[in-house]
Amino acid sequence: MIEVNNLTDDRISKTLLKKIAEEVLKRESSARRKKACDLSIALVGPKRIHELNKQYRRKDKPTDVLSFSYGSSGEVIICPAVVKINAQKYQNIFKKELARVLVHGILHILGYNHREMANKPARYTKNIF
Repeated sequence: MIEVNNLTDDRISKTLLKKIAEEVLKRESSARRKKACDLSIALVGPKRIHELNKQYRRKDKPTDVLSFSYGSSGEVIICPAVVKINAQKYQNIFKKELARVLVHGILHILGYNHREMANKPARYTKNIF
């Protein structure tokens, strides 16, 4: 099951987020021989993600994405405001950058580290837009 909670005023397609998450979970779970997990996706503002980043990573700044694994379930927390800033910085469209950070978060939940997932987010987002 995939649940999306938008706690911001940003108009973001829950259907798109679910579609991306379903694809990643399906393909990566079978590739890693792991059972697909239940996933919660939360969209939050900069103040909230700053608090969470400081509490859980000891980084005193907002970030674009955080992910948490709880056994057979996981949670990806995304800050659309930071994603917008990064999209401009990297000359990317917002929806593609949003998809990239979602994939990144899910891959962490599935047990990938940064080195292992270097090009994976691009593989999922390349054909979306």
